[in-house]
Amino acid sequence: MLRIFKKKYTIKLFVCKDEEEIAEKSSKIFIDQILCKQNSILGLATGSSPVPLYKKLIKANKEKKISFEQIKTFNLDEYIGLSSEYIDQSYKFFMNENLFKNVNISLCNTHFPYKENCENYDKDIKNAGGIDLQVLGLGENGHIAFNEPGTKLSAKTHIVKITNSTKKANARFFDGDESKVPNEAVTMGIKTILSAKKIVLIATGPKKADAIAKLFANEYDPQWPCTSLLFHPDVSVFVDYQAASKIDK
Repeated sequence: MLRIFKKKYTIKLFVCKDEEEIAEKSSKIFIDQILCKQNSILGLATGSSPVPLYKKLIKANKEKKISFEQIKTFNLDEYIGLSSEYIDQSYKFFMNENLFKNVNISLCNTHFPYKENCENYDKDIKNAGGIDLQVLGLGENGHIAFNEPGTKLSAKTHIVKITNSTKKANARFFDGDESKVPNEAVTMGIKTILSAKKIVLIATGPKKADAIAKLFANEYDPQWPCTSLLFHPDVSVFVDYQAASKIDK
């Protein structure tokens, strides 16, 4: 194990009654970050988990509480080989629809990992000043971004083969057809994610309960990539009652 990842930290847990409460509490961290540093670098995620959070940020922006004018963003991941039939399932399309087109951000300040820039993505993040605040969702098997079970702590942004379990979970976005889900993606690595200054993870529903229980068992397990967050000094986890149901009391 890398020396930098020898010390484990206590993760802050917030158990909320529903997605609305999660969005209200997690958005406060993002709003405070932007108010404290107007040119913050935000790490963003796709999927259903962060959407309520993004709605809160859009509202705050429209009410002129925060501005995205100087904000730069780096997304966690993107599909490779997405067919034109499902171009609306690209993560860039998702971010445009669910956040970017609704706030005053310059699209030239938004960044995504592609096959072409994969090797330089970590350098681009570093040159921008490093991610101040990263939001994460959580896979049923504990994956964060597309870092599947067995991914090394030292992994930087890289190309991955999407596992069958993740393809099955994502098939709902492809008319229920697993064969339409791309076979590969580009993802920030675990080391990339852990380089963020602050991390917020959001997970809801009973299907995330096993992964959340593993995370709060307080033992690193490479077969559950989310447990790598134990090596980060500032992680806040927001869950509903169902996602928290298997945590040892």
